[in-house]
Amino acid sequence: MIVFLIYAAIFIASFFVVKLIVKTATNDYASLKTVTFGDESAVRPNRIASILSVLTIFLLWAAFTGSTLVPSFLHAPGPFIGTAKFDYTAELSTGERDDATVSIVVPRAGDDPVLPEVDPGDGFAKNDVDEIGAWRSGLVRVDRNDEVPEGVEHRVVAVDGQPLEPGGSVHTEYGRIGMSPKGTLNFEPAKGWQMEPIWLPAPEAVVARMAEIARDGYRDSTLWEHLGYSLFRVIVGFLCGAALGIPLGYAMGLSDWFRGWFDPIVEFMRPVPPLALIPLVIIWAGIGETGKIILLFLAALWIMAIAARAGVSGVNISKVHAAYSLGASKWQIMRHVIVPNSLPEIFTGARVAMGVCWGTVVAAELVAAEKGAGMMIMVASKFQLTDIVIMGIILIGVIGFGIDVLMRWAERILVPWKGRS
Repeated sequence: MIVFLIYAAIFIASFFVVKLIVKTATNDYASLKTVTFGDESAVRPNRIASILSVLTIFLLWAAFTGSTLVPSFLHAPGPFIGTAKFDYTAELSTGERDDATVSIVVPRAGDDPVLPEVDPGDGFAKNDVDEIGAWRSGLVRVDRNDEVPEGVEHRVVAVDGQPLEPGGSVHTEYGRIGMSPKGTLNFEPAKGWQMEPIWLPAPEAVVARMAEIARDGYRDSTLWEHLGYSLFRVIVGFLCGAALGIPLGYAMGLSDWFRGWFDPIVEFMRPVPPLALIPLVIIWAGIGETGKIILLFLAALWIMAIAARAGVSGVNISKVHAAYSLGASKWQIMRHVIVPNSLPEIFTGARVAMGVCWGTVVAAELVAAEKGAGMMIMVASKFQLTDIVIMGIILIGVIGFGIDVLMRWAERILVPWKGRS
């Protein structure tokens, strides 16, 4: 919740700061357009906002992981690292009390500290030393070296002068000290706001892991082979879905019989997530490449069919009447009116379908895949290799974004009439 509040604060502050500093240079009619006029091109992405958005996400990621890529004053409060000390008061059943000091070394994850030697003291309660890792908690058996006469009961009654009973806890500057129902102390070092590396590694750790896998590979395959196999599956599945979905959408948009016949099937399958089809695809097509491509084919098929149907249905009827009045045949109307005017909807559907295919490829590679970005992510997750998981997610997102950019560029080149009457 703290991260989202900080993100919202940065968003609001950036909006007002940029509005105050950056002035709009143009004041022509185009700059004054709003989406109220029905012109989609009136709202364009603010490049400054895009840059600040990416920087904000990176800074939050670095700040809450203690990254060395940003100054330390930007770091969120981290976990306690060092030697924690607290005093406990032990009481015997005879009523005698004594105090002792416990020193607990709290190292960073992966460090192997050397425990210092401590003077045990003179009373029956002896000083102790122990080790508990950062972001962890552990039992502290303070009675293991206390000199308690045989037949006499021993219990801890206070920590740092604060009374403590079974089930209770005491908060110190180093962390929380609790007592189990049986009277054993439990120490939990202060965790701060930073994320533990096993849950969210720092950016430099992800980059280092990416360089390592790019150099040495992962599970007998290079990084580029994993990405190449995923890209191949997505492209083949998408092309197969588009090859069948677009003609099906055209038929549904032009024929009431096709529309009535296939509309229940398309509308029934459209909301079914591709993940739900995995068991059926395995039963029908096995666990090889064919099953994975079929799953991606089904992910793209219904989207492309609906996009093509919408494109045909959305053609301005006045254009069709104008073509008929000029003596055009049905084939000429199809070639010069229906297809060109439906292409914008088809390109939009293609971008959506490609995104869904990229989201499905991870699930498709769950089943007996030897190569692929999704396989790499899922195998790494089983061993809590979060840096590999995040690396795979970033690479899939970057490639998906690159494909979307290429498709937008192709749309501008191939469909320059989009948005025009």
